[in-house]
Amino acid sequence: MTSNRPYLLRALYDWICDNHLTPYLLVDATTEDMNIPHEFVEDGKIVLNISPSAVRDLDLSNDYVNFKARFSGKSMNVYFPHESVQAIYAKENGRGMIFPEEDQDVAEGDDSVSHAEPEKLIEKKEEKKKKDRSHLKVIK
Repeated sequence: MTSNRPYLLRALYDWICDNHLTPYLLVDATTEDMNIPHEFVEDGKIVLNISPSAVRDLDLSNDYVNFKARFSGKSMNVYFPHESVQAIYAKENGRGMIFPEEDQDVAEGDDSVSHAEPEKLIEKKEEKKKKDRSHLKVIK
């Protein structure tokens, strides 16, 4: 199964912009095959403003995030794989989403992963709730 990250990125980007806020990305700068302004990297991460007023030609594709922006007055084509995005959030209030690290086997469609039916997962959850309850009763 393909990753849901690029779809969530696009949806959250639209949601943040529709609310007239500034979308920021937290990106893992240690990923290979990326072009970012390395002089702004701190602790292996970089925060990028991807608002329509800050970037041009933004492309949130299923494989890469790509846009043009200016850093210290110098124009640059920025690109990185969507797997390197760790979070998208609004600058003004911090609302958004932190992405968990993706398991490479699941991201590549490994069939060895168990895919339980939702009904069975719900049944297991209910059974666990019943087991967690005490068998003792309060008597007044």
